[in-house]
Amino acid sequence: MSLVLNKAELADYLVQVFPQVHEDFVIEDLTETTITVRLVVADRHLRPGGTVSGPSMFGLADVSVYAMVLARKGRQSLAVTTNSSVDFLRKPIGGADMIAHCKLLKLGRSLAVGDVLMYSDGSDDPVARATMTYSIPPVGSAAASFG
Repeated sequence: MSLVLNKAELADYLVQVFPQVHEDFVIEDLTETTITVRLVVADRHLRPGGTVSGPSMFGLADVSVYAMVLARKGRQSLAVTTNSSVDFLRKPIGGADMIAHCKLLKLGRSLAVGDVLMYSDGSDDPVARATMTYSIPPVGSAAASFG
């Protein structure tokens, strides 16, 4: 299956469905099975000690898989996270942007599973790994699309 939304269309759609946080995330690369997303780290993403907070890293993983599902399925704004697992591997570099490399492992009619490795910008060692499962609304349902 090929991409339904290209990088620009996907970025525009994320602005529509998440106007409150769209400036936090930048889609850097998109293929049929992978996406690279940057979390533009600001003070609100930091925890005491100046490191990127766990909730911010979770958000990056969640947005990455969601965006990958959208890119492949189209405007499925009501696709929702049904399961997640995050392993925090090491302390992120304080104040550095976070880079997520997401690979879609499964894309079915009703479920999608993605694996995400997150890095501090400029580091080759992952700081976290996440697996996310999304439930996808049935095609043609009133709740399946937005905009």
